[in-house]
Amino acid sequence: MPARLPASLCLAVCTSLVSVSAIAQQEDASIERIVTTGNRIAQPSPAGIVVSGIDEDTLALVSPMHIEEVLKFVAGAGVQRGNGQEYLPALRSQVFTGAGACGGLLTAEDDIPLRAAGFCNINELFEAHTEMAQRIEVLKGPGSALYGSNAIHGVVNVITPDTTRDAGLLGVDYGSYGYSRYKLRHGEDFGASGIGINASITRDSGYRANESVHQEKVNLRHRYEFSDVTLTSGLTYTNLDQDTAGYIEGFESYKNETLAQQNGDPEAFRKNRALRIWSKAQWSMDNGDSLVVTPYYRDQNMDFLMHFLPGQPLEKNAQQGVGVQSLYQHDFSEQWQLQAGIDAEYTEGSLSQFQDGPTQGSAFLVATVPEGLHYDYEVDATMIAPFASLTWQHDAWVVTAAARFESMEYDYTNYLPAGRTRADGTSCPMGGCRYARPPSSSDDYSNFSPKLRASYALNNNLTLYGNIARGYRAPQATELYRLQRDQQVADLDSETVTSIEAGLKGQYQGTSFTIAAYSMDKENVIFRDSDFFTVSDGETRHQGIELEFMQQLTAQWDLAVAASYASHTYEYDEVLNDININGNDIDTAPDTLINTRLGWQVSETARVQLEWQHVSDYYTDPENLHAYEGHDLFHLRSSWSVTNALTVFARVNNLTDERYAERADYSSFSGDRYFPGRPRNYMLSVQYSY
Repeated sequence: MPARLPASLCLAVCTSLVSVSAIAQQEDASIERIVTTGNRIAQPSPAGIVVSGIDEDTLALVSPMHIEEVLKFVAGAGVQRGNGQEYLPALRSQVFTGAGACGGLLTAEDDIPLRAAGFCNINELFEAHTEMAQRIEVLKGPGSALYGSNAIHGVVNVITPDTTRDAGLLGVDYGSYGYSRYKLRHGEDFGASGIGINASITRDSGYRANESVHQEKVNLRHRYEFSDVTLTSGLTYTNLDQDTAGYIEGFESYKNETLAQQNGDPEAFRKNRALRIWSKAQWSMDNGDSLVVTPYYRDQNMDFLMHFLPGQPLEKNAQQGVGVQSLYQHDFSEQWQLQAGIDAEYTEGSLSQFQDGPTQGSAFLVATVPEGLHYDYEVDATMIAPFASLTWQHDAWVVTAAARFESMEYDYTNYLPAGRTRADGTSCPMGGCRYARPPSSSDDYSNFSPKLRASYALNNNLTLYGNIARGYRAPQATELYRLQRDQQVADLDSETVTSIEAGLKGQYQGTSFTIAAYSMDKENVIFRDSDFFTVSDGETRHQGIELEFMQQLTAQWDLAVAASYASHTYEYDEVLNDININGNDIDTAPDTLINTRLGWQVSETARVQLEWQHVSDYYTDPENLHAYEGHDLFHLRSSWSVTNALTVFARVNNLTDERYAERADYSSFSGDRYFPGRPRNYMLSVQYSY
């Protein structure tokens, strides 16, 4: 079972004031030089900013059907696939589950958060164009000083290509189980201006019965350059039409091929549409100062059959909003630099939950889960946040102090009778209805996030650097207003985390590495207790060590490793089934994650890569009574550049045909349950660049 973090490591972490950074592959040093995620102004990356990157060559070689296939290349990141494009993420944490758990990790495309701060969705990365990204950047640890609420464990930022610079690509992927994807990238550069498109169409019939994915994504980009201003505008539209397969039940049922292909929820579906429009204006002033202002607009809506709930209600949620990001940079001297800005956002969100027909099951469920509307509300959210950072650089030292203050206000309007009644106001027998609606109200949250980072260059090849930071997330609208049982009001505080990191980075003669340690203590953790009340009195601890390593073994052979060992524990008293979970491992938190890729450059035009992915065992319940045994997977990939323009890729996923679970879980109602992984499968791709 998952082991505890050694006391010596805890001591080392807690007494260090240093951070961690990602490895940049030698053939793509731009990930180190230009960091969008850590700084809104493109410039050489400050040494203390913590960013891991997945470059365009890696994305092309993998051609991920799901973002899980590439995020595992980042030490400390774990993603458990559900069905279709669904997933549950983890970053220096357990896998996030629950209504508002998505607030533990901020996701963005081109620096614009995919959802407003109070309206996240655990699967929201399917709204980013990861299939045709230029790169994916991961900021590990609290990023609230720049990004604000939800960047409590880090940030995943999908960077789309600048198609205004004469880009051209045609591609097609064909794979097992009816998988296909068609890709187009085209751009025209007119000198002072440019325009381009980046688009993909995905079809996947799926391995399991009655599952499928139909998905379309497009990025449009326009650029216009004045004498001292560059104006870049973008549009992203995504559409997902998915027939979803749910859990299979029974201990280790994923090992049975027949059971693994079954779908007990053939009527389940998810339909999601998302639109984002932004325009980034960057001024370069005569005195060397820079100013960036980025207004944006979001429009998202989703229909989702909640097949895992009694009565299988239909959820409809939507959000529309506008916002602006800004950053001003001024150099006082060669040693001192100031960055400051203000972010603001206004969002109108809505949610309804409707059950068409009576509940099937026990007399209690039939009585307490009525047909008709369960929730129907709107929430208007206003966020405003000034922030600033001051950097001092001298000789081998770089020190930055940063802080952000954020004010968030919710204006909630309930359109149904308050309390745990039916939609017409009548009571349910057997104690009342399951779902409870608070009366219309307003709630506001103010949070402050400081961060101190420092780096020291020991020599030209070794850098010691680190940070101490505080992160936060305001409660999500669903945590505040989607209540159950006797709870009439959710009196919640913002989740906060205090993080200390320590790391050493080096690069020498074909070797790049980063080794890092961290300790994070979270307070006011929001969860649903045994009385089904949403409360914010939880505490958790997250400690770990991470290694990212790349070695050019010979002229033809190279090795890349991303490994982490971590302990994620409950640090508060909560009795479940007569067991106090204080000190237990958090469920769905494997202590060891290892990804190793061995590459063979067969010739100048051909490459082969073998990947080994290890996921250790983990508990599937807070009581630590049930567990998943873990798994080891192997994947084989190859590429052949037929000409300078034409490349062919071939892949075998799950090379050894391992029977495993993408996700394992335990429910007191159904017992052990799993999302089974796909058996051995294949993909062939052709890509033409022009």
